[in-house]
Amino acid sequence: MSVLGDSRLNLLELKCRRPVEHLLAGEYRSVFKGRGIEFEDVRPYTPGDDVRSMDWKVTARTGIPYVKRYVEEREQFFFLLVDLSASTLSDPNGAKRETVSEFCGLLTLAALANNDRVGLVLFTDRIEHVVPPSKGRRQSTRILDALSGFEPIGSGTRIECGLDVFGHLARKRSVAFLVSDFHARGFEQDLQAAAFRHDVVGVNVIESVERVAPKSGLTLVRDAESGERKVLDFKGIQGQPSLKNAWIENLTMESGVDLINLAVGADCVATISAFFRSRQRMVAGESGG
Repeated sequence: MSVLGDSRLNLLELKCRRPVEHLLAGEYRSVFKGRGIEFEDVRPYTPGDDVRSMDWKVTARTGIPYVKRYVEEREQFFFLLVDLSASTLSDPNGAKRETVSEFCGLLTLAALANNDRVGLVLFTDRIEHVVPPSKGRRQSTRILDALSGFEPIGSGTRIECGLDVFGHLARKRSVAFLVSDFHARGFEQDLQAAAFRHDVVGVNVIESVERVAPKSGLTLVRDAESGERKVLDFKGIQGQPSLKNAWIENLTMESGVDLINLAVGADCVATISAFFRSRQRMVAGESGG
């Protein structure tokens, strides 16, 4: 690792570790609890066993009393699917990449603090880099290093590539955060399929120009992914919500995917904490309490 890469990694870790230790790890634990215990097998009944654990089907079939045996469910699997396309890296001062890195770094350390296995998939119009799920200090270093310093080859966006690799890596129900500016189409069915099997959260990275259109009216813009230049009339859309963001909100709602709007340069700790609190309220409402 270069001196620049090492300092960038250390800065990211310092920025993320304190909020995780003091706030986010506990909030993460309350939101992503897992399912508690899982069935493992059956064994013959012995005096003193709780009759509520009897497996009546096996008992009736064999004529011998059997009880179900459960084990505490192992740690969860947590994945970050991160878009590194040219539109994500387009800003000259690097604020977009910095925001994404900090946001994902906070989630990584919060998940690892709860003994979950964390994996990372970086994609553009191809798969750029994969860190298989694992846990521990070395895993956090691998992921934070990739988030802060990995340089992609591709420039376009194919979200379905990231979702496909996630589908192959996630052998059991997992939590996945899909982080992108969503300058893409054609991944809708893949997102719905992933959300059917897993707990998927979309993170829409929004630049300031998407929130407040320039006041100059006609503006020359360049597509970071295709290189195409075009003139857009921003004057006619002053005060109107972004059509792209509205489309993303509708897509995620229809797919059963939670959505976080992450503004470039925003307070990532506050954004994640607000999402966790929202989730807690939703779960409390569903349970009637």
